[in-house]
Order: sequence, then structure tokens, then C-alpha cells
Amino acid sequence: MQHPPREQWHSRLGFVLATVGSAVGLGNVWRFPTMVSRRGGGAFLLVYLVAVAAVGIPLMMAELSLGRRSQTNVVDAFESTSASSGWGLIGALAALAALTILSYYAVIAGWTLIYGYLGMTGQLANLSSDALGQLFSYLTQNTLWPLIAQAMFLGMSAAIVAAGVTAGIERYSTILLPTMVILLLVLLVRAILLPGAAEGVRWFLRLDLQAVNFGVALEAMGQVFFSFSLGMGAVLTYGSYLSRDDDIPQNSLLITTADVVIALLAGLVVVSALFAFGIDLDVGAGLIFVALPSVFNTLPASALWATLFFLSLTFASLTSLISFMEVLNAVVMEKLNWSRRASVVAVSAGVFIGGIPSALAEGPLANITPAGMNLLDFFDFVASNAMLPLSGLLTVIFVGWVWGIESAGEEITRGAINLPAAIRHIWGIIIKYAAPLVLAYILINGIWGN
Repeated sequence: MQHPPREQWHSRLGFVLATVGSAVGLGNVWRFPTMVSRRGGGAFLLVYLVAVAAVGIPLMMAELSLGRRSQTNVVDAFESTSASSGWGLIGALAALAALTILSYYAVIAGWTLIYGYLGMTGQLANLSSDALGQLFSYLTQNTLWPLIAQAMFLGMSAAIVAAGVTAGIERYSTILLPTMVILLLVLLVRAILLPGAAEGVRWFLRLDLQAVNFGVALEAMGQVFFSFSLGMGAVLTYGSYLSRDDDIPQNSLLITTADVVIALLAGLVVVSALFAFGIDLDVGAGLIFVALPSVFNTLPASALWATLFFLSLTFASLTSLISFMEVLNAVVMEKLNWSRRASVVAVSAGVFIGGIPSALAEGPLANITPAGMNLLDFFDFVASNAMLPLSGLLTVIFVGWVWGIESAGEEITRGAINLPAAIRHIWGIIIKYAAPLVLAYILINGIWGN
């Protein structure tokens, strides 16, 4: 089927910010600082940066090149670049992973929306830790509020995606991501001025080489994989809107660097604030909705700091959600030959219905516990530990062995400025041999090691 000419990014900056926005999400706030703190501080960061260079950038280059070469959705991308049929199932798995993640991510994003409103109206101020805990339990166990907040957030995301690649996704990403970074910088300045916060920063960045081992190195590689939204079709889909003369290696370097900087920035905000008050990092969602609001309530102008924090989270969630939604939207739009608006409506409705179990996981459906987890945690486990690593593994196998390193390398070289032949050769070795082994380990350990 012939499709209309594909939209393209209006500017390189817009593409980079949109792709960074896809990667930056709630996990940067509680998962990344927890991993750094528990795995050797600065030593883990060094290993993480090596993993970014050795795994993150090559995988991003692979997905971007496949997307640009195919100029189509994540399912057809694999079919159009292979000589045999059936490879579109890899893209279908990536789209299914995006749908699964959207179904519960929109629920959590809805919580941030509620807390942003509560912060702006001063309703979080002067609440004790116990009261904040009770508020969080009430909201998550309620039947109506999680569904309303989920629908509102999906509506916001749908409006942006429906406007198109340049007028919607690119335009709002260039507003939301820089604003989020500014908010985090303001919060960081305030956090490091707290008594004891500087000691927390030193603890966060301490160089504990004894804590680093083979397992930690593989954990760092896994964190890189999840941090960059790889394996769910978002990077590939965004890559399909690139022009033929865009520099994929340089763009990959910019995107990964920006994501690492923002992750560190968010981590320093969290660690500085919590360390100053002796609060444990490893408390999951309670870190965002109970622990940090408790810290803000000890500060002058507490409503201001709570508002800034939850606004930054809302913006981070929104840029991630629109990328996941665009993955599904592109598939529906091009497979069914629907208009963008019609496909957005259908995708949004499907995601909302699919997200109802996660929205009610703490409330009416709390007794449904597959594998000992509530429904939201179960969907998160399936997506993060099985679907994403499997999709990533099959993608690098496809690029390295089916599409072929030579063909993929030619696509990467197109538009690239001063890309040494040695770098391209190393990239080929990583994609063909190293990345499949790492992703296979992440997949096995994610399913059977938990």
C-alpha cells in the first residue's frame, strides 16, 4: 500500500529534544538514583558511562538507521528491509510493548497530574508524612480518581500527537523538555542549600570500586537499555521521520548525552533532598508521592517547591507518553490507511481501556495478584523484564544478521560527517556479537533472576 509522503522533523534540535523527552521519564527520578546509590556511587556512574558508549549509542544508531531507511512504522520497518516475510513480528512485539507500557504509565502519569494540582492549590502543604501516605493510599485505591486522571493525561498526549510530527510532537517537545530542565535546576539549587545536602551529593558520587563487579556492569548495561527507550519502537519511529542527510551518529551522541545529564540532574535533586532529612531512597513510588512532599513541607514556600517538582514530573511523563503513543499511532494510521486524528482517537481509547486494570490495581482489583504482584506491577514486570529485552534482542539480531551490517552501516554513514571507518567497524562488532549476548543475559536475568 502506498502511503502519503511521511512527515519529517522541522529541525535537528526538535528531533533531539523529542527523542530525549521519550527517554526521560519517571524512572529517571526514582530508579536511577537508587541504582547509583546502591551500586557504588561514582564507580557505578563510570561503569554506566562506559555502557552508554559501548551499548547505548550503538543500539540507538541501529534503531535510528532502521527507521530512517524504512521511512515507515515499526511493523513495516522490519518487513521492508528484509528479503523474507515474517520479520514484522519483531515490530509487532515492540508495538505491543509500547501499548503495555502506555497502559500503566498513563496511570502513574495521572497521579503526577493530580499532585501537581494539589501542589499548586496548596493542599499538600502542612501535611505530615502519615497524612501524605494516607492521601496517596486514598487516591490510588479510589475507583474514580485514577481513571479520571488517566483519561486527562491521555487526552493531553492525544492532542499533541494528533497535531502531527512538527506541529505537535516537535513543537511541544521543544517547550516541555527545556522547561523541565529549568525546573530541575531550580530544585537542585534549593536542594543543595539544605543542611547536610552537600554530604549527600558526595555520598552519591563516591568512588566505591569494591562495589563494582560483573553483575553491576551488566546492571548498568540494562539501565542504559531501559533509559533510552530502546526496544519499544519509539526511537525507530522517530528515526523514520529523519531526512536522508541527518547525521545519525552525531544525533545519537547528543541524545544519549542529554539523557545522562538529565538523569544525573534528577538524581542529585532527589539525593540532596532526601539525604538532608535522612530518608531512605529505596521506597519506590512512595519516594515521589510521600517522601519528597514531606521534605518540601519542611521548607519555606513549600507549595512552590511541590508545584515545581510535580510540574517537572508531568512534563517528563508527557514527553514519554507522546512517543509511546506515536509508535502505536503510526502503525494504526499506516496499516489501516486512517487519518492521523482518527487513529489517535482509536489508540487513545484502546490504551484507556487497557489501562483500567492498572488504574484499579490498588483499589477494586487489589485482590487480583498474578505472580504475587498487583496488576500495575505485573504489567510493568512483563514489559520491562520480558517484552523490551526480547524486542531489543530480536532487533539487534535483525540488524546484524538479516538486514546486514554492511547495509545498515551504509545507512548510518549516509549524512554522517567524519565517521571513521574504525568506528563503523566497532559498531558492527557490537551489534552483531556483543549486544545480542548482553540483551540475552538481561532477558534471562530479568525473567528468572527476579
